[in-house]
Amino acid sequence: MNKITLRQTLIPLITMAIICFMYFGPINRTPFENIIISIIIIIANYIEYKGKPFSALGFQRAKFNAKNLLILAPLVAIAIFVFYVIAIVPGIEMLTGVPIDYSSMSQLEGNLQLTIVWLLLVWATAGFGEEIIFRGFLMRQFVKFFGESKISIALNIILITGFFGFMHSHQGITGQLVTWIIGALIALIFYLRKYDLWFVIAVHGFFNTIALFCIYFGLA
Repeated sequence: MNKITLRQTLIPLITMAIICFMYFGPINRTPFENIIISIIIIIANYIEYKGKPFSALGFQRAKFNAKNLLILAPLVAIAIFVFYVIAIVPGIEMLTGVPIDYSSMSQLEGNLQLTIVWLLLVWATAGFGEEIIFRGFLMRQFVKFFGESKISIALNIILITGFFGFMHSHQGITGQLVTWIIGALIALIFYLRKYDLWFVIAVHGFFNTIALFCIYFGLA
């Protein structure tokens, strides 16, 4: 492991403190919170990595192509969604005895205009925002500090996706646990794809697209 400099220690710690303040501080949360945090992360990475913020997050130019983003990523998203519907949600609902709470999105049913607006917001705040925060920044920083041993990667995925699940408290305990599992699958893909952030952004975005249209058609 390369020696970690003072710059590479202080800047991530300050950034993490800002993230915690944004999520848990006295300021009101907004739909654009993840976008704001993502911009802060990019600025912090620009300082930490001396003008190369995007490659440090996992934005790999060589893997930015139609095959990965428009064929493989949607197929992976469909596979995860099928697993989500037939196994994860029923299994967690049986475990907790509480149905997953989709009430915050109930207004989307039959409303195409609102669904499209939500789709754009979800791609920006969840597809890009959450992946930059939880995979590109937090996972990569964990690897930087604790390495890539099997134990380290396992703890990395469990802890960070646990935080990811916790941040979906509006879906109730079942939604939090389900999101934890989905987040862990995406995190595992991120690791197996050698930290290809473009790919997991696409997977996350297409997964949410399928979910939103299921709600629109009254299937959720």
